[in-house]
Amino acid sequence: MLAFVTVGSTQFDSLIQSVLSEPVLLSLRRRGYMNLILQCGNSQLDLARCIETGNTERVTKNEVDIEYWKFKPSLQEEFEKADLVISHAGSGTILDVLRLGKAVIVVPNPTLLDRHQEELAKALSDRGYLKAATISELPKAIAEIEPSSLQLFPPQDKSRFAKILDEEMGF
Repeated sequence: MLAFVTVGSTQFDSLIQSVLSEPVLLSLRRRGYMNLILQCGNSQLDLARCIETGNTERVTKNEVDIEYWKFKPSLQEEFEKADLVISHAGSGTILDVLRLGKAVIVVPNPTLLDRHQEELAKALSDRGYLKAATISELPKAIAEIEPSSLQLFPPQDKSRFAKILDEEMGF
């Protein structure tokens, strides 16, 4: 099975370090995730420096095959392939993954100035759409997440915007 980790365009080195740590890799392996793809964004870690050219690198660590890279034009293919997504708590990323019906563990970035990521993660977790975790809780979150028990996210209603616009315009 495949786990995909994304930090978006930010620098979220603590999430990357956690994902590559023995406790997280052990939790992934115990759940059957033997393949890991890591999008490391603007990381300042050594692994990110070796892929400055845009290349993809591959390593095996703790019996988990890991592919890592900085950016791609779209993450859609990775979201679709993944059995589990571990993500920063960016709203766009969360919505993209939930609309695909994928299991997702969201880790808010504690270095951001406001707490919007934490608020969003908690609200969606409280509603059962995803599992929210901190960096230190990540191994436990991986061990505990049950994709079949997560609520399906409601499908996008594209007509809603038109209805709101019509109401505002008096139609």
